[in-house]
Amino acid sequence: MSSDPKKRAPAKLSDVLASVLQHAGLTDRVAQAAVIPEWPSLVGVQIATVTEPLLLQQDGTLVVMVKTHAWMQELTFLEPDLLRSLNRDTSRPPVTRLRWMLQR
Repeated sequence: MSSDPKKRAPAKLSDVLASVLQHAGLTDRVAQAAVIPEWPSLVGVQIATVTEPLLLQQDGTLVVMVKTHAWMQELTFLEPDLLRSLNRDTSRPPVTRLRWMLQR
């Protein structure tokens, strides 16, 4: 006896999306990219005010816009500490590098 697709219980959208991401091999990338919306809580209000994370490249480099040259210089020195903070959640692939770009 075959099951009637019309009588199947509907699947949760979150389950369907998780399955699609897993089959496409994107689960880790989505988890890694979560640092973008979490940026202010990970780097602090002062740094978040003068920066804007733009994108996460495939190699793990996070591209971040910075408001001034002075802040870009300061953030370059703080990069090791910032990476530690960004990678505190060890359940996701790490951000490997920060690339600073001057906001125009």
